[in-house]
Amino acid sequence: MILLNPKKYNIEHSDKHFQEIIRKTIDFFESKGLKKIKDDDQQRSWYSDFLDFVKKEGIFATLLTPSEYGDQEARWDTWRIAHYNEILAFYGLAYWYTWQVSILGLGPIWMTKNERLKQRAAKYLREGDVFAFGLSERDHGADIYSTEMSLTPQVDGTYQANGSKYYIGNGNIAKMVSTFGKMADSGDYVFFVANYLHDNYDCVKNVVSSQNYVAEYALNDYPITEEDILSKGQDAWDTVLNTVNIGKYNLGWASIGICTHSFYEAINHAAHRKLYNMYVTDFPHVKQMFTDAYTRLVAMKLFAMRAADYMRVASPDDRRYLLYNPVVKMKVTTQGEEVINLLWDVIAAKGFEKNTYFEMAARDIRALPKLEGTVHVNVALIVKFIANYFFKPAKFPEVEKQSEPKNDDFLFNQGPTRGLGKIRFHDYRIVYNRVDLPNVNIFKKQIRIFKLFLLLAKPNKKQRKDIDFLLTLGEIFTLVVYGQLLLENAKIYNIEDDIVDQIFDFMVRDFSKFALQMYSKPSTTRRQMRLFSMMIKKPAVNKDRFNQVWENYVYMVKDQYIMSE
Repeated sequence: MILLNPKKYNIEHSDKHFQEIIRKTIDFFESKGLKKIKDDDQQRSWYSDFLDFVKKEGIFATLLTPSEYGDQEARWDTWRIAHYNEILAFYGLAYWYTWQVSILGLGPIWMTKNERLKQRAAKYLREGDVFAFGLSERDHGADIYSTEMSLTPQVDGTYQANGSKYYIGNGNIAKMVSTFGKMADSGDYVFFVANYLHDNYDCVKNVVSSQNYVAEYALNDYPITEEDILSKGQDAWDTVLNTVNIGKYNLGWASIGICTHSFYEAINHAAHRKLYNMYVTDFPHVKQMFTDAYTRLVAMKLFAMRAADYMRVASPDDRRYLLYNPVVKMKVTTQGEEVINLLWDVIAAKGFEKNTYFEMAARDIRALPKLEGTVHVNVALIVKFIANYFFKPAKFPEVEKQSEPKNDDFLFNQGPTRGLGKIRFHDYRIVYNRVDLPNVNIFKKQIRIFKLFLLLAKPNKKQRKDIDFLLTLGEIFTLVVYGQLLLENAKIYNIEDDIVDQIFDFMVRDFSKFALQMYSKPSTTRRQMRLFSMMIKKPAVNKDRFNQVWENYVYMVKDQYIMSE
């Protein structure tokens, strides 16, 4: 079964040490139990027990230290990182969050040419410390053009940092806070590290009401030397974008973990509850909602795993992952919201009960599309790739599953972030044409009409400046990319045809939904309206296929996992 089940965990990985990390992590949370996790959440208790655990086991040091700076088990291995994301979020977003912001904080450090800071980071990781990424500001959010944090040169060759950062996870305990700012004299960008223990570091407050400490911190004449500088100028700019490109991918995996635990809890409840002398899972509309939730969740995981493959083969000549990563960030996280909505419609008031995981999940799932650049920012990035994706395919060697133990060196040696318009992709039609299933075939017709729209009725100058128009256009394009990588991974993981065709049942419906939205835009022309109306299709109805998926996959999930109290 492709869904995570902590009590039957069987990740395909030859790394025995990672298997041991996973086993110990699951044991930690299962021993803690759902009641204690929920009590800590409701009391907003700092998760010191979890941090003590990862320190004792050296987990962050093993998983987040590149091989040349750690022991023989250490490496930055996207495959391991992806699956650890899923495990942590499965038990609670707070545990995932402290890990995620450490990943972001480490990005500028592993990208620097400052060897002393790399060695310091490796030492702190061995000692069990966490890290922070000081980018956002209260008045500007993550608008890096407008940062007000400044570094002022002093006569003795040192600097003084002044300014504040806002919404910075781990900002209360990180000895290395990677902080982004500008040089006061030249306006050049700069990245440097600050330590929360310093007297001139003022941890102002926690800006959220949760277990996490999401800090506002201020630097007041904070002394900085060249040894504290990570990068300057164009390097600092590139470091910001490359770090976010790496880190945003993890949010999709957090959604997958949350939705998987929620699915178990919801179907266990519904399958054992009787209404009107029927089990809830016997109602046709409930079967439909559970099947939609299940297939959307399977699709989320298939896509996220495949995107990891492209991250791991990335090189200066192959940067396809720069499309696939924002799709994970934007599409997988919003699909997570869809899954929770479907499950919540089934379990109804049960989803509010304070002793359920679901009550926590329903709140936390909303956060993920809104972190590391909101959905609209990622869609705006995605649309930059439309022309090359559809009209200028290039040849690449076929990418196999990338689960082998290795350090992902390129991620921290990416260089300039310019040239997105030059990135090429393999021909999407190759994978689609390998599949002959009713709903995939309908979806292919929708794609062909969309491509016809791009040729015959492409957005005019005014529409290209209309963000609302482009966002929905980007949603349609994203579906094409989503379907492509889904099919690639369905083949790799031998996913049954019935599951694939049921996945494309909702894909056809989603394509139609966005086509209708495009049809209804105020600026849509008559020709565009005609083409968008042609994209609205009904999925192929097959009761036998639906029943096979329900009985052999969806309903079979019941009672497979119940978290220990």
